Amino acid sequence: MLHKTRGIVFKTTDYSESSVIVQVFTEKFGMQSYLINGVKKPKAKIRQNMLQPLHLLEMVVYYKPAGNIQRAAEIRNAPVFQTIPYSIAKSSAALFLTEVLYKSIRPQGADEQLFDFVFNAVSLLDKTEQGLHLFHILFLLRLTKYLGFYPQVSQAGKTYFDLKEGSFTSLIPPHPYGLDAEETYWWITLLNTRFEDLHLLKITAQARKVLLRNVLRYFQQHIDNFNEIRSHLILEEVLD
Repeated sequence: MLHKTRGIVFKTTDYSESSVIVQVFTEKFGMQSYLINGVKKPKAKIRQNMLQPLHLLEMVVYYKPAGNIQRAAEIRNAPVFQTIPYSIAKSSAALFLTEVLYKSIRPQGADEQLFDFVFNAVSLLDKTEQGLHLFHILFLLRLTKYLGFYPQVSQAGKTYFDLKEGSFTSLIPPHPYGLDAEETYWWITLLNTRFEDLHLLKITAQARKVLLRNVLRYFQQHIDNFNEIRSHLILEEVLD
């Protein structure tokens, strides 16, 4: 039986000389792997450049609940990116966010709220021209709301933040996973900022790097087997 669903490309792996397996986070079925034949051929209906990281898709697919690898009848980019493939900053951010998402979202059933957040945020990234230096960090903080460990912002009047507990505190946490007063200030500031207002924040490159690394430490504390992320190093160089 054929189904229509939206999808977000996470990872593409060569399967044969002309085919690939693409892992797609779908709206209807969650994380799925699709065998796409002939993508490297000159007249391919589904081309490999349509399956780049974080590309947004409209799909017509076959679905077998017990199947490890599914098949797609039709795939098209929708919306078609206008800037991400042509901007070093945006394409680097897309690679970084894809790596984090791939390590954070488990192969389980559909999660339409999580899907809508990621789909809409990626669409916004393609349209955004200001505040790119902080977009990926706010994206990750907002993502925690859908992964189940969003910071307890009702306690945000306190001086420090405990990465292990996900809460604000009046005392420095008695372990290495706490933020100092300045780091907590930027943590709170970003939590209270909209994507559209990121360009208004005046933050040094060094403070931004510390903020991002603390966000990644936060993920490591709350997601099992969340291994080291490396793509942020390239992104930091691009944004400096």
